[in-house]
Amino acid sequence: MTIIAAADGSALGNPGPAGWAWYADDDHWAAGGWPYGTNNQGELTAVLDLLEQTADIDDDLVIYCDSTYVIKSITQWMPGWKRKGWKKGDGKPVMNLEIMQALDRAMTGRRVRFEWVKGHSGHELNEKADRLANGAATAYQEGREPDHGPGWAGNAPGTVAARPAPAQPAPEPDLFSELDAQPSDEEQVIALERALLSDDVRSDPAAVAAMLHPQWTEVGRSGRLWTREEILDEIAPLEEPVTLDVLACMPAAPDTMLLTWRSVTDSGSTLRSSVWVRTNGNWQQLFHQGTAEA
Repeated sequence: MTIIAAADGSALGNPGPAGWAWYADDDHWAAGGWPYGTNNQGELTAVLDLLEQTADIDDDLVIYCDSTYVIKSITQWMPGWKRKGWKKGDGKPVMNLEIMQALDRAMTGRRVRFEWVKGHSGHELNEKADRLANGAATAYQEGREPDHGPGWAGNAPGTVAARPAPAQPAPEPDLFSELDAQPSDEEQVIALERALLSDDVRSDPAAVAAMLHPQWTEVGRSGRLWTREEILDEIAPLEEPVTLDVLACMPAAPDTMLLTWRSVTDSGSTLRSSVWVRTNGNWQQLFHQGTAEA
């Protein structure tokens, strides 16, 4: 037999009142959350709770997720993190470490397959999990306890234990803390470009969305044309550290900056250009292109 379920998370304000949920059918689902957390913490905790509640069942498990961060963390990046003492490639501690370590333990000996599904696309299980997670976050926002659901077999309705709150997320990085009180347009754009390479931003699709213009497009290093919607569906921390070497940053038109730079990793270098536009006082990236350096 195969258990099929979807797991999802939600955070109002991200960070803010947060919820998590997994859903298999109307008799098997669970939800919870905290007064303060992030969307990623909710997504990870939903998977963890599903794994733990089905730990005594010797069945294959298929988990639908709309977060590539969650799927790649568990299936691709975790072995490398463990070898490095739960550190990333740049030597910094892994984000959401306690949840990641609990997931590592919960995955031991399990037959689990993760399937990515596009969020808000009409996938029945994903939509159910999304509504439950959002409902839990809303409950905490309103100062009430959410419906925790029946859980898996053996858990009576409403008795699924509330999971402890994760470590409080780090404050939003101050992109201009090392700059003068009034950074120049060039300094602002370069700082924003660097932020788009950071784990803190790339693990938060809402933060990325705020930095990308509604008409954003990219021609990737491989030649693939990316839309804003596609990149927000797949954005995740980079697999290896990237060094940003600025080549030039100059005005291209009123409220428009052209930044050209070189990204350098252990596997090679890429020449990149970005167009940033200022709308209502805020800079947003409108276009990005990468070309393999000869």
